[in-house]
Amino acid sequence: MTTLPDRPHTALLVIDVQIGVVATAHDRDRVLANIVSLVDRARSQEAPVVWVQHSDDDELKRGSEAWEYVPELAERREGEAVVHKTYRDSFEDTDLERRLAERGVGHLVVAGSATDFCVRSTIHGALTRGYDVTLVSDAHTTEDLSEYGAPTPDKVIAHMNLYWAGQRAPGRTAATVTTADVVFGQR
Repeated sequence: MTTLPDRPHTALLVIDVQIGVVATAHDRDRVLANIVSLVDRARSQEAPVVWVQHSDDDELKRGSEAWEYVPELAERREGEAVVHKTYRDSFEDTDLERRLAERGVGHLVVAGSATDFCVRSTIHGALTRGYDVTLVSDAHTTEDLSEYGAPTPDKVIAHMNLYWAGQRAPGRTAATVTTADVVFGQR
């Protein structure tokens, strides 16, 4: 029930699954396998796949090896949008909104990294902009920042899934589902 008029389509939004972002991510291989599965399913159901790629002046310099998408997801198809960002929210100072509007997208299925930074900021940004947002509970990850006082990654991920499953906004839906339960198409 997106609040965006004439936006019946669902897109897969893959956030920051870059070599330098997921190098030490929690449960990396299982999460990447789930994201690969989601990309394959979206393509087979003709749902748009939108790739988000973060850069900064420190560890993710544009064009560096760390900035590149992981090899498991390196093959993007012609026509699949790539959105370059420098803020945690994938909508901030990018062309993401325009690209989604062009594709008639009002519902986002979200996977990627990092759960507690770019994923969280983007799903909030999407919901406040009128999108329905489904977080794929077993297809997002983060690194261990517990030495800085954060919970361990498994707890960060579990909390995000619990928190997002209960999120509400007028005229929009928020949900969490597993990779196996994701459905693309019109809403």
